[in-house]
Amino acid sequence: MHEFITSTVLFTNICYALPVSATGSKDSPLYVRLADDLTQQVGRGILRQGDRVPSLRELSRKKGVSISTALQAYLHLENRGFLEARPQSGFYVRTPYSDLIPEPQFEASKMLPAATGTNAILAEIMEAASDPSNISFGAGHPNPEVFPVARLNLILRRIIRRDPLHSAHYDFPPGAEVLRRQIARRAVDIGGHFTPREITVTTGALEAMNLCLRAVAKAGDAIAIESPTYFGILQSALALNLKVLEIPTHPQEGMDLNELERAIRKHRVKACVVMTNCHNPLGYILSDDYKKALVELTARHNVAVIEDDIYGDLPLNGPRPRVAKSFDRKGLVMLCSSFSKILCAGFRVGWVVAGRFSAEVQRLKFLTSVATASLPQRAVAEMIASGSYDRHLKRLRTVIAARVDDTRRAIARYFPEGTCVSRPAGGYLLWVQLPPRVDGLKLYRAALEQHICILPGTIFSGVGRYKNYIRINCGDSRSEARDHALVTLGRLCELL
Repeated sequence: MHEFITSTVLFTNICYALPVSATGSKDSPLYVRLADDLTQQVGRGILRQGDRVPSLRELSRKKGVSISTALQAYLHLENRGFLEARPQSGFYVRTPYSDLIPEPQFEASKMLPAATGTNAILAEIMEAASDPSNISFGAGHPNPEVFPVARLNLILRRIIRRDPLHSAHYDFPPGAEVLRRQIARRAVDIGGHFTPREITVTTGALEAMNLCLRAVAKAGDAIAIESPTYFGILQSALALNLKVLEIPTHPQEGMDLNELERAIRKHRVKACVVMTNCHNPLGYILSDDYKKALVELTARHNVAVIEDDIYGDLPLNGPRPRVAKSFDRKGLVMLCSSFSKILCAGFRVGWVVAGRFSAEVQRLKFLTSVATASLPQRAVAEMIASGSYDRHLKRLRTVIAARVDDTRRAIARYFPEGTCVSRPAGGYLLWVQLPPRVDGLKLYRAALEQHICILPGTIFSGVGRYKNYIRINCGDSRSEARDHALVTLGRLCELL
């Protein structure tokens, strides 16, 4: 891979590759803000690949900081592959490792009904992902260390003292009003102008999507999904005996809307399941124009849209993106989300705004699980109302942006030539395309013998696509063990 890394590649958009920790936030350390200033100069073309950056003394004098702080800024950029130190000369702009490895490209494929039987290994994978002895690149949530556990425990104790009977009754659908009110207030910023009454609290986002599927489709009906897609949707469709149509999906531009319309006309599609923000596993955030076009297309054919926005609060750069639901004028878009991937996985607090299907979703929620646990709902509501959620979210975005970048650099260094990796606009998941000779499922099993857990690409398709793909979670802690695990994965790829 070293030949690939050291090849001449144009230095483009270093600011995009820089972790969010270096976005000039007033809460960021001074050395990080200095680093951001330099990368902004590169982004504007003031500094280019090979240019010498100011000396430590010059930077110290111009910015009014100590030489130690200036050195920290340069070391911060050097550690991430953005600068290189040359003996007796100084620091120079270089191409980041993370930019040297290409993204997976769109592979045109025919739309096929998914059999969904290829996910038989899921039970085995889930068991491996939950084994604490494994280095887990397979989980869909970050390491517990980044969750605000201490703050949540404090809130829980406060609620228990204030209201000892907090869970002595059911919070029947639509759920605890105190939480629904907070969700509605936050949703205004993403174009979600709906009332607390329109929100139904669920036990996680997967229950929300299951309820939506049941509300709009029955056994034998067809639904359209992105390909690749979250494997939980495939399993839900299998359980409900639905016909799944995998629509070709571009790694950066989303589902092919022309193919979607053909599928709707040919198969009388009842619902379209999409993830327009921080996609799992591709990582893209689709444009507002795309979201509007998707909603207008499905509305013309009276097709429901089930929008999974579970990672939507985690763009790696820029503001929180709007949801497709914001363009809905007919009540056909059903927006689903959860706090599991951001706040605390074990609370299992999700929600859905089901539009014209709200009454049916609430009825099915009651029949399925009666109600969502009361105490977690109240804890999440207080976390949001106190401002702690937004503060946590800001820190989390900083952490995961750095870890995504670190992991991409490691893959560029250690994986075989021909590897391609997604450059996510949001979330902490990487979609890795391995050389054609490497079987992702075989790699999964070989890695598990080394106590490393990844997800093979085939589980993200119901028709056996993505055999030479894997998904890697970057949300775990940075450690020597994880770095060693990435080295091991690269070596295993060479051996398979």
